[in-house]
Amino acid sequence: MSRTRTRLLALSTLALTLVPALVACGTSSGGGATSTAKKICLVTDIGGLNDRGFNALANQGLEQAKTELGVTGTVTESKSGTDYVPNLTACATQGNDLTIGVGFLMQQAIGTVAAQFPDRKFAIVDGTGTDDKGNDLNQANVTGLFFKEQDAGALVGVIAGELEKTPAAPLKGTKVISAVGGISIPPVNRYIAGYKFGAAQVDPTIQVLVGYSNDFQDAAKCKSVAESQIGNKSEIVFQVAGGCGLGALKAAGEKSVYSIGVDSDQKSQDNSVIASALKRVNVATFTAIKNVVNGSPSGHSQLFGLDNDGVGYAPGNVALSADITAKVDAISAQIKSGALKVPDTLS
Repeated sequence: MSRTRTRLLALSTLALTLVPALVACGTSSGGGATSTAKKICLVTDIGGLNDRGFNALANQGLEQAKTELGVTGTVTESKSGTDYVPNLTACATQGNDLTIGVGFLMQQAIGTVAAQFPDRKFAIVDGTGTDDKGNDLNQANVTGLFFKEQDAGALVGVIAGELEKTPAAPLKGTKVISAVGGISIPPVNRYIAGYKFGAAQVDPTIQVLVGYSNDFQDAAKCKSVAESQIGNKSEIVFQVAGGCGLGALKAAGEKSVYSIGVDSDQKSQDNSVIASALKRVNVATFTAIKNVVNGSPSGHSQLFGLDNDGVGYAPGNVALSADITAKVDAISAQIKSGALKVPDTLS
């Protein structure tokens, strides 16, 4: 065999060896995803993606991660509490690198499924994995995503207090405001505790009515609670009830009083919305996914507050005066500095 032919055969063999390696290392054209793109599964709470808030925000975080981090993602909607364990189990068995449960009510289900799949990573918004008695299992494969809802509640409470302090039409200055909660769970009550605190910073004589629909879906139930509060002279209604709370916003609009949205900017839901308390579940969801992509360890809690842009407020359909905005900014600065500590429970 000639020297030239031997050299050509050697080069051909080398090329055949390199082709599979080059293919394996290649990237796809979709959002920078590679053949080893992380797989993410999101399980919603019973409010579903159409709640205009909590679950919808979690999905926004997933969509952002698809675009910016190149992950692949699926969403499974829970219709009732009995769906939690089957949905989470399906995500784990499908080989997802991270399964995210959305909501405090999913804690026990996360605890159960995470124990069955110790080699899989989980995260849960507003909680951690627990046993059937609510005890934290301290699982190494579960990351808890928590928020200082009380800080966001305080900011909208200041707005409500200021508007009641110097009322202008349609307000009459009854010095009565209210909150419509869904189910009485810690995240809901932290919002309401902050709301009461913020209003009191402006005027300690303001009365805050609190009622619960015991539901996060049925808008008619929240509308009924809000109508009762308005009948008792409430002029500003804060909804803290997910999709159910959209009924409270509607009641405020129909009765010509003001309302405050929750979790996301809800001014488009009703003209009565003067502000929304923001809980940036999208930020927490994206952060949890990014940590998995970067190989960060799980099994710890992350807290999102004013200091890391995890909570805040959005203006609504009524222009706030410069004085009110300045007061909100001042309270926000005091909370960030630690000069003001907002209570996280209802007394």
